Amino acid sequence: MKRNFNEWLSKFKTSISDYAYYVDFKKIYKNVDKVKVELNILNSLIGSKNIEEEFQNILIKYPETLECIPLLLAVRSSEIFVKDEINEYLFKFNKIVYSIPDYIRFMRETGLFELLQNHIINNLYDYVLGIEVGLDSNGRKNRGGHLMENLVESYIVKAGYKKDVNYFKEMYLKDIEKKWDLDLSEMSGNNTSTKRFDFVIKTDKQVYVIETNFYSSGGSKLNETARSYKMLAQESKKVDGVTFIWFTDGTGWNSARKNLEETFNELETLYNIDDLEHGVLEKLGKV
Repeated sequence: MKRNFNEWLSKFKTSISDYAYYVDFKKIYKNVDKVKVELNILNSLIGSKNIEEEFQNILIKYPETLECIPLLLAVRSSEIFVKDEINEYLFKFNKIVYSIPDYIRFMRETGLFELLQNHIINNLYDYVLGIEVGLDSNGRKNRGGHLMENLVESYIVKAGYKKDVNYFKEMYLKDIEKKWDLDLSEMSGNNTSTKRFDFVIKTDKQVYVIETNFYSSGGSKLNETARSYKMLAQESKKVDGVTFIWFTDGTGWNSARKNLEETFNELETLYNIDDLEHGVLEKLGKV
């Protein structure tokens, strides 16, 4: 029975975010604790009446405190480039490469001295904790990708497959070829691709190579993803004993529905979360 694309698309979910998706507090606490001692030393500068001299004394006595300065600017790097009206500087914070007065100027011109001296904040540990929360939001994209992978894997396990026995995570084409003596050159551009699949399932009759993703928002990347997977679907049909499966979902696809529909019409094994919930993986071994 031919599937209806519009009906299938209408079942896409808005989000699959769990509680841990938004902020990874364990990682944040670990990052801040690494500089806890240095931050407490720099806390002595809060409300200082003679902040430049006190900062100089701290650098002389505790030069390691320099390492946490970039983090006060929400920069996760040991180097910061600065250009003024006359010169260019590449400040390093894992070692002192300029004079202490240059680092004092850096603190003054970036506004860090004002932040500390005027008592705008009360505690650098709490301040950096907030910065780390903000920086961690950049990790949501990666966590979002892992959410879909984890969801699909839970259904793979539910279907009775066992890890590293008949299902495998993150396998490259060359490793698939070697393990099951397959020729996947049609899917690798004659061995020019280093394609890696999220999962591989091995049944008695087939090797299923699987990609997963979830898009809660639209963008040009979705059109490219749909086109590339359409091509992969066409290439996989030329290989005996191998079936390409794509699990995708998310209402972000509404902005790229035309390209997704083209892939849907080309790839019979394009599934969403609703398909997973209705046991599509349990049927693989019966095909």
